[in-house]
Amino acid sequence: MIIESCRLCPRNCKVRRGETGEGVCKSGARARVARAALHFWEEPPISGTRGSGAIFFTGCPLGCVYCQNYEISRPSSLGKELTSEELSGLFFSLVEQGAHNINLVTPTHFVPVIRKALCVKRLPVPVVYNTSGYERAETLSSLRGLIDVYLPDFKYAQRELAGALSHAPDYPETALAAIEEMALQVGKPRYDSAGMMVSGVMIRHLILPGHTGNSLKALELLHSRFPELPVSLMAQYTPAGLCEREGGLPGFPELSRRVTRRELQKVEDKLFELDMEGFVQSRKSGGKEYIPDFHQFS
Repeated sequence: MIIESCRLCPRNCKVRRGETGEGVCKSGARARVARAALHFWEEPPISGTRGSGAIFFTGCPLGCVYCQNYEISRPSSLGKELTSEELSGLFFSLVEQGAHNINLVTPTHFVPVIRKALCVKRLPVPVVYNTSGYERAETLSSLRGLIDVYLPDFKYAQRELAGALSHAPDYPETALAAIEEMALQVGKPRYDSAGMMVSGVMIRHLILPGHTGNSLKALELLHSRFPELPVSLMAQYTPAGLCEREGGLPGFPELSRRVTRRELQKVEDKLFELDMEGFVQSRKSGGKEYIPDFHQFS
């Protein structure tokens, strides 16, 4: 499999991807998987009691400087390259282990092989597309009918912050357009009798320490554009990547600490003020112990 001119993500690198790639993600055409296991740390309607069948892909088109999965989100040799048939087999292996769903974590740059894998044999459980939100609507449209649940982040409402921390000043408008396409495909959430999400969109927002203004504006934007969609407020921020090094990230010393109780309360109050449906994550959910082991296939 070869991707001649890659335009899968908003970076629009237009590079050739065969065994390797020269674009932002530096990925070849075959999917590279760093971890595949039952995952119990998602929202309750995703993890349930048996766990979500999470498949963590190596690489990321966004590349936030503070990424909790920094070890695999940057160009890395970690993981195992899989064909679409092998990836399909991995899906069914997780289903056999009892997974409530198949959870594709950071899948954007491998959409062609994922699409083929999902067409090999129909899965008996929902498929979750778990993304940073930095997506092209055109790429998402190619997955119509194959994805049941979209789980996008909406990280930034402020272009300047998106540019400084993710080199993507176009993030706000790009993510909003992507979420609109997701909502057109699967609509608002539907749940089964056990409270598990079987279809729809749930939006995540990670609260960044020292940047509650960005969070408040993000909630206002989401409320105005997608009032029917639930929002999951995440307080799990743990200094990682460039923010973990000695001296922290130049210009952003606040990112070398955790979110405070007061910061979480301020953003939570906004969620309630807007009368938005959703979840609020406990500050206890952060920490290195919640970062998965990405050496499963090394």
